[in-house]
Amino acid sequence: MSYNSDQVARALQRAAQQLTAEAGRLNDLDQAMGDGDIGITLEKIGIALADYAQTEPVDDIGKWLGKAGMAANKAGSSSYGTLLATALMRAGKAATGKSALTDDDLAVMFTAAAQGMQERGKANLGDKTVLDAIFPAADAFAAAVGAGESGAQAAAAALAAAETGRDAVTPLRSKIGRASWVGERSEGKIDPGCEAFIVILRALAQ
Repeated sequence: MSYNSDQVARALQRAAQQLTAEAGRLNDLDQAMGDGDIGITLEKIGIALADYAQTEPVDDIGKWLGKAGMAANKAGSSSYGTLLATALMRAGKAATGKSALTDDDLAVMFTAAAQGMQERGKANLGDKTVLDAIFPAADAFAAAVGAGESGAQAAAAALAAAETGRDAVTPLRSKIGRASWVGERSEGKIDPGCEAFIVILRALAQ
């Protein structure tokens, strides 16, 4: 399946709007982990990206996504905001020069985004971070596309894998960032970074 520039812009706008809508819930999850500002950051980013998607014309999808990453970083330059901006820029770099995207393109972009987050954040799988959701999702998406499944089926597989990844690390103790400061009190609590990624992915999958 092929996705044109208008569809890409609408997808980003959906994700941005959903981040804004879920900001309060994400903040509550973050407060339970000892911090409490991820929702504030993502609301700022959501507003900025929604405005960007509405006002910036799309010609080269890759460059457009790269600029979206810069807009996200400017709006919310926290640790998670930086990771999200990096993901957008790495995905954009993988799509430079394209005016439409195939499912194969999306699989490459998905993996590039995950790798960019890991390189920037210096975390590992099992540390109870967004990586524990995005890497399984990227792998599941690529596997489904490689097996000849539709984009919708691949997106559903990615979402299910992200949710499974989030749930697998929920019982664990956080090892990265301020959540690690609360030690055993982070055990059994949902990682807000994982949940924020799932909010984004669910909106994109629509």
